Amino acid sequence: MRFVIQRVTESSVAVDGNVIGKIGKGFMVLIGITDGDTKEMADKLVSKMVKLRIFDDADGKTNLSLADVGGSLLLISQFTLYADCKHGNRPGFTDAGKPDFANEMYEYIIEKAKGSVPVVEKGEFGALMYVSLVNDGPFTVILDSDEMCK
Repeated sequence: MRFVIQRVTESSVAVDGNVIGKIGKGFMVLIGITDGDTKEMADKLVSKMVKLRIFDDADGKTNLSLADVGGSLLLISQFTLYADCKHGNRPGFTDAGKPDFANEMYEYIIEKAKGSVPVVEKGEFGALMYVSLVNDGPFTVILDSDEMCK
């Protein structure tokens, strides 16, 4: 499981020209699932994500969490986080989770996040999405279950 977390001042996702999710200050998170992932791994990554202290405090130090700044989440499923680019120039995606399982895990992650963050928006699993964001910093952090859960 991989979370690519971008600290944003605003972010939105559109499908078929319609905005389906939009936040102000918070995290826009790209989520990749693989078939070996578990709910326990998701619990650990969500807990870490919502507690990350990567917002500036009054002294300009990255010391504040989402809760401290009243931040929101925009969670986007992105199977391409498991692209295999080792051979040739066309990525393979065999490491990405099978759609039914990946969607189940994605929805689990959304519900888990809602338990900690008042505003959680989402994309549409499997859809062609257009994601817009203003990266604050820029500041991007990657959480990977291979590093955090083994």
